[in-house]
Amino acid sequence: MTTLAANKPRAYEQGNRNDLLMIASDIIYEGAAVGIVSASGHARPLVAGDKFAGFAEATVDNSAGAAAAKSVRVITNGLIQLPVTSVAITDIGKAVYASDDDTFSLTQSTSTPIGRVHRYVSAGVAVVAFNADRQSLLALLTDNSGGAASDTIASISDTATKNAVASLAAKVNGLIGLLS
Repeated sequence: MTTLAANKPRAYEQGNRNDLLMIASDIIYEGAAVGIVSASGHARPLVAGDKFAGFAEATVDNSAGAAAAKSVRVITNGLIQLPVTSVAITDIGKAVYASDDDTFSLTQSTSTPIGRVHRYVSAGVAVVAFNADRQSLLALLTDNSGGAASDTIASISDTATKNAVASLAAKVNGLIGLLS
């Protein structure tokens, strides 16, 4: 390993922005939650289950373009005011999930974790703390056990094992949502 013996200017970027190549034939609008297509790595308007990449800083129209013909700049972390279904004043700290690029709730289901409630604003509106860089370090577990999630891990038997695995998956995914 060689240490520097002279100045070496480097290209720096703002720490909370990222430019991502887009999928073909789509538009990402300003303010949209942006997801990453797992098969190709391209950005798109978020779809439930995508890896969360941040919020679009401006509209980018790639409706007539090929994949990677344009890139979208996303804000990767910060605070954002969003419409959050059924959010209440007692929900500060709860995980927030997106089922598409503009639908946010406190319900996990197959949705993507995007952050947590930072502040209650009014009925159905909250300020959400988000950090796509941190969230992308963790992936949601897929529960194919066929069991039913609960807060208690059942004793072990065939059905009980299914339920135990489902419960663990639900709790781990909830933790991932809180960390994002």
